[in-house]
Amino acid sequence: MRRPNFLFIITDQQRADHLGCYGNRVLRTPHIDALAGRGVCLERHYVAMPICMPNRATLVTGRMPSVHGVRHNGIELPLGSITFPELLAGAGYGTALVGKSHLQNFTAVPPQYGGAEALRKLPEGHLQEDHDRWSDPGFQMRLPYYGFQSVDLVTRHGDRCAGDYLRWALTRDPDFAGRPGPDHALPAPGYVTQEGWRTQVPEALYSTTYVAERTVARLQEFARQPENPFLLYCSFPDPHHPWTPPGRYWGMYRPEDIALPQAYWGNTPGRAWDRTERTGQLHLDYYRDLRDGLAEGVSSHTPIPVRSVYACSPREAQEAISLTYCSLAMIDDAVGRIMAELARLGLEQDTVVIFTSDHGDYMGDHQLMLKSSMHYQGLVRTPFIWADAALGAEAGSTRRQLTGAVDVAQSILARAEVAPADGMQGLDLNSLLRNPRQGTRDALLIEDEDHRTPGWLGTRSRTRTLVTERYRLSLYQATDWGELYDLAEDPLELHNLWERPEAAGLRAALTEQLLRAMLENANTLPKPTRFA
Repeated sequence: MRRPNFLFIITDQQRADHLGCYGNRVLRTPHIDALAGRGVCLERHYVAMPICMPNRATLVTGRMPSVHGVRHNGIELPLGSITFPELLAGAGYGTALVGKSHLQNFTAVPPQYGGAEALRKLPEGHLQEDHDRWSDPGFQMRLPYYGFQSVDLVTRHGDRCAGDYLRWALTRDPDFAGRPGPDHALPAPGYVTQEGWRTQVPEALYSTTYVAERTVARLQEFARQPENPFLLYCSFPDPHHPWTPPGRYWGMYRPEDIALPQAYWGNTPGRAWDRTERTGQLHLDYYRDLRDGLAEGVSSHTPIPVRSVYACSPREAQEAISLTYCSLAMIDDAVGRIMAELARLGLEQDTVVIFTSDHGDYMGDHQLMLKSSMHYQGLVRTPFIWADAALGAEAGSTRRQLTGAVDVAQSILARAEVAPADGMQGLDLNSLLRNPRQGTRDALLIEDEDHRTPGWLGTRSRTRTLVTERYRLSLYQATDWGELYDLAEDPLELHNLWERPEAAGLRAALTEQLLRAMLENANTLPKPTRFA
């Protein structure tokens, strides 16, 4: 029996509800929706950590961030880490990565951590995604790269992407360097956001086009060796901020036509929150610091390099959502192009196609933008579609069981009939995909570490979150308070039950369940050679 191919499509910073097949009634994503129509959608699929490098490392290793060691952006995945691409390659699969990897740093080691001297001490193979190294025309990646035998790399975001992509763009337009960035942007009357601009980069030279083009080329290469199965990891750097949809995609969705998220106004619809009470949001002092910019001058007018999460105005929220929709429209067209080529090559029936993202974005929920350590659903819940001809009658169905990024490696390896590595965590979801009554888990753990968050006086906070069928509980290291939401009665997470006397028993039970989940997800390697 032929082993299946895998086409793994991943976007960057995309919420689950930013797809038509996940209930969005404004955004049109016909090609991704068609993929869902021939697959299974996981409705409650959660990140291991809601930030790029840690969750991407979890996707490829099948291990939690506290176990694989990538606790935050800026910590590279150790070169000795065992990944599912490496295991597939060892079992005879051809493996290729096109697009964003972000398993290593985009930027060099800063002076406080040793700067250039620290770089010289790093083992060969580190900092291969570093922007400065790619400025050397002779630089080439050292392969294989975490199990990928070929890599067409895209680093960074928006219209300022780099890596192999930038070299490709420069060969097609020698004057390309004068196109990206806000200094070269086209006029965009009425827009106020600093996180997006109307790029001068044309559609034909944009990173989404590059990823689609190189993915099609890699499919064609694999099709010439039909006796060998393949893994093609197709990774778009959009719709991550800065939002710079090119050409006809800019303005495809207008801010004026976008309704504010239901959770934007919190408990006081139509106006700003009442700052004199603790009525169901996070601690009042945190929001006062965040919205007024007291912690680090973080506000909608803070320069982009300093900002992470920030408090957004209604107009900023509408612009962010509309520009994200524009970027996703371009990605959807790219997915359509890739899927058409897959069918043309006769590979559709033999290829498992997976679509997901690395994490979400607040996108105006609770008057917040981008991402931080507050685990609202828009941030921690991502789309996950598994399209597989073997699903048969289950094609087009959904599942509401709890699943997560930590399950992806196990599930792909099991479908390929390749044994997982010792120490891999997560569940094999293949039984769930075939049987809607199959159970998974009672609770799921989400981690967050070293996330510098305005409002906690510059401290780096640890967060641990437990998601169950009904509840979400979050504990913060730097505070004496937490969050507890009834997701069945309060899906927008507006009414924090943490201090409610009537919820004390529930809070205690969920806290114990969180502790048990942390124990279950602890590292089991290395194993002892003997027992005393």
